Amino acid sequence: MPASPPRFTVEHSYQTLPDRLYSACQPTAVTAPEWLAFNESLADELMLPTPLRATEQGLWLFSGNKLANWCQPVAQAYAGHQFANYVPRLGDGRALLLAEVISSNGQRFDLQLKGAGPTPYSRGGDGRSPMGPVIREYLISEAMYALGVPTTRALAAVSTGDVVYREQAQPGAILTRVAKSHIRIGTFQYVAGLNDPVLLRKFADYVIARHYPQCNTVPQPYLALLEAVITAQAATVAHWMSLGFIHGVMNTDNMTISGETIDYGPCAFMEAYHKKTVFSAIDRQGRYAYGNQPAIALWNLTRLAETLLPLLDSEQVKAIERATTALETFSATYQLHYRQKMAAKLGITHPSAADEQLISDLLQLLEQQQVDFTLFFRELSQHNPANAVKLFGDIDSWQHWLTRWQERITAQSVSPLQRVTFMQQVNPALIPRNHLVQRAITQATEQGDLSLFNQLQHAWQQPFVSKPEQLMLTQPATAAERVCRTFCGT
Repeated sequence: MPASPPRFTVEHSYQTLPDRLYSACQPTAVTAPEWLAFNESLADELMLPTPLRATEQGLWLFSGNKLANWCQPVAQAYAGHQFANYVPRLGDGRALLLAEVISSNGQRFDLQLKGAGPTPYSRGGDGRSPMGPVIREYLISEAMYALGVPTTRALAAVSTGDVVYREQAQPGAILTRVAKSHIRIGTFQYVAGLNDPVLLRKFADYVIARHYPQCNTVPQPYLALLEAVITAQAATVAHWMSLGFIHGVMNTDNMTISGETIDYGPCAFMEAYHKKTVFSAIDRQGRYAYGNQPAIALWNLTRLAETLLPLLDSEQVKAIERATTALETFSATYQLHYRQKMAAKLGITHPSAADEQLISDLLQLLEQQQVDFTLFFRELSQHNPANAVKLFGDIDSWQHWLTRWQERITAQSVSPLQRVTFMQQVNPALIPRNHLVQRAITQATEQGDLSLFNQLQHAWQQPFVSKPEQLMLTQPATAAERVCRTFCGT
């Protein structure tokens, strides 16, 4: 008999955990939901039934007004260090996990409504989201996916017809977010804070089974879990750095166990290269500046290691030794991934430690000359890379570095055409430039015009393809267009 075709499959494994880790909660109805966007390709991966897509029935589901019978909405509990200040109880203050969906390739994904109304963790908030942050997250998370970065994704966005009050009245919206899970470092902190060793072990076992089942094949599975998360986060942050991406709010409750990028609040892409670049309006001290991101990732992972100490060894001294040894691998793992990413951007196919000086000298030159990070690497990826000279004021310094780079790539057994092809596959022509994102938000929220939003989400699905008609989208902001501050929306 022929095999049955794959079908839409829903499960609720998180609710098999003790209910101290979540709260059942229904979304709050909205007045007049309307579609902003729907992600058909992602819906295909999730095998979402056709009646629940960009339809009236789908609109009611993804606005929270009428959930499907397979939804069991819960708000998840977690703690977190917010700008290094520990808060023992945070949780989903405006988000609800509807279900876990098994995709066409067997991968489990959370389906979450973000902006669906107050929950037991709202701490007096309205549980809503302005339209601007929904548009920002939809655009940037899908662009990050197209760039190859581990990330949560956006399935749907709907306007609510209701007003959300922040600094001023703004139209409201709801995002449907898809993630391998919404388990965070802050989730482990919350579980550890309950002082229940049995629950901690049960929760860690759940995470291993869900995300890192290979850890169960080794003598010390919980140490292997810590090592796996360290590796995943090191790779993700290295990818961020290679693209000039600044997360903006790397609190421990915003860092996933899976290594996926999550919570696109005040995030932004750097234009002129500078290690101290900050966009987030709430990051007044520059804690989460571009150049600080690797060190902050390690700081966060150290907080994760602290929660796992009771599982690493019954003797605290030995547990600390094991955790410390694992954490000490972060820098080398990060540096390896970063070197590979940056070397690839330079067309170096087999990088070595000796290439780090070439990379470092280039970044210093870009910073001194205030050169656009993305535009430079795309120019270098052309058949005549010397044309990148137009980006520099100090031509002599540029020519000196260019000569060193040309000597390095000439030493490879790679033809110029192969090099160009290789480099253009890793150096995007298009990134979500801040002024374009802000313009799309302004047009949608103030004029009800989604044309630029639609243009951008379509263009950013193919970030490595350069088209003459998209030239405007490749250019840095002018002085008048420049966006210097970004905001969370909470």
